Amino acid sequence: MHTDLRFLSPRWGYENIPWRSFLMQVKEASYSGIEWFPFAESGNYKEVLDLLNHYELDYAIVMAVVRPYQTFELYLTHLQEDLIKLIEIGIGIKAPLFISAQTGREFFNDHQIQQCLEVCQQIQDQFNIPVYQETHRNKWSFAAHRVGEILMKNNTIRLTLDVSHWFCVSESYLEDQQLAVSEAIKHSCHIHARVGHTQGPQVWDPAAEEYKEALEAHLKIWDKWVADRREKNEPISITTEFGPAPYLTKGDRTISSTEEQWRLNIWMKDFLKNRYS
Repeated sequence: MHTDLRFLSPRWGYENIPWRSFLMQVKEASYSGIEWFPFAESGNYKEVLDLLNHYELDYAIVMAVVRPYQTFELYLTHLQEDLIKLIEIGIGIKAPLFISAQTGREFFNDHQIQQCLEVCQQIQDQFNIPVYQETHRNKWSFAAHRVGEILMKNNTIRLTLDVSHWFCVSESYLEDQQLAVSEAIKHSCHIHARVGHTQGPQVWDPAAEEYKEALEAHLKIWDKWVADRREKNEPISITTEFGPAPYLTKGDRTISSTEEQWRLNIWMKDFLKNRYS
């Protein structure tokens, strides 16, 4: 395997598995680390960081402002406070690789979005921890056309690219938005490798024949991103991000939803490892 290729496992969906058992499973599956939403769990964060060190695993943080806010000014305050609290979790023990910030809302105007981006940049500069903007429904980055036009004006933005959201939002595979996609590829430092489709953010099974077109649409973008990263001599960092219900549809599955989520993520990791090695 290329030494520049790193896979992270989501903690999302596995919150009920004890940390030691979960990290042992992650290590045995040959992941390099985890992607973690600490505010979603209560507990001793130091214990988690010590276990990550013990198993020689890295971690990234994914975040969104979850506290209620009545004004944009209060949202901005929450964003700054939450980013600082998340970064402070690892100070003196183990710093995150980066933070994927699900920033803003889809109805924020250009000036408000710029203020959100400035807060993220300030925190990044203050703590020397990269803060990437995750492309996500319901956030400022909800659609390719919106992100593309803002990237054209701000060359410093770095993305966690989850194109499954954009396919779902646009009800297309972005065939007619290639300029925005190309711009996003250039600005992306990490990807969420979940396969979505034109009617939803997660397919039943990425290996299923009926989702061949959806998988190929993602691979077309991911292949270009990997090539761009290698041309720049930059690491390739991927979270296999198939999620739990309601992303995971129940249907007639014969194993538990937790087992099925794990199976899908392992399939995705092994498939991409073979492709990009």
